[in-house]
Amino acid sequence: MPDEIKSPSASPAGEPKPTADQPAVSGGVKAADSGSVPSDSTVPAANAPSAKSEVPAKAASAAPATPPAAKPAAAAKAPVPTPVAWNSPMVAKLTSSYGSGIEPLTYAGQNYMVVDRSLIPELLQVLRNEEGFDYCVDITAVHYLQREKQFDVIWVLYSFARNERIRVKTQIRDGETLPTSVPIWTGANWLEREVYDMFGIKFDGHPDMKRILLPDGWKGHPLRKDYGILQQDNEWVQINLGIESGQ
Repeated sequence: MPDEIKSPSASPAGEPKPTADQPAVSGGVKAADSGSVPSDSTVPAANAPSAKSEVPAKAASAAPATPPAAKPAAAAKAPVPTPVAWNSPMVAKLTSSYGSGIEPLTYAGQNYMVVDRSLIPELLQVLRNEEGFDYCVDITAVHYLQREKQFDVIWVLYSFARNERIRVKTQIRDGETLPTSVPIWTGANWLEREVYDMFGIKFDGHPDMKRILLPDGWKGHPLRKDYGILQQDNEWVQINLGIESGQ
């Protein structure tokens, strides 16, 4: 066997091979005997300074605390307008003629007069012929179920010459009628029919007092407060359409 062949138990440079109970360290120096300080990589993580944990803590302590956002102040509610007296040369003329039979008022910038039912035909004629309200814009009603005079009937009138709009209002009991305005304004024909159709209010002297929106055989008047919102004339639907009501 050649002399250059080394024993398997020998380490390079003639250094003895470490045994199981004596682990090797760099340079062949035992960890227990070297007395050297381990490198940073061997320092336990628990003893190392925590840069990450210190920086946010310092920043958090230096930052001023954010005060809670103030609640927005509640918006003040606008005052509810109330009717006030309506004064004008026309009003002065009418009140001198009809006295307490009319009450001229203004509400939210809208001029109107509350008129006794007995004065309606005459007053409407005066407004048309003498005051120039030549256009009847609308006739409608409002139902107050708990009131003795349950219905307000309103005429909305406009004067082209004066560029002025007014309202005339009267109160009637359920079942009472009013004189027709068709001789004064021809267009009142269809407006009065709609009031009859929706509220059941009839106008004496009307040339064709019948429904205008609903079929002739329909029962009830939908804009009355005592007419159920889901009410349907099941009998009419079954007879005329041959189906059950969808309500």
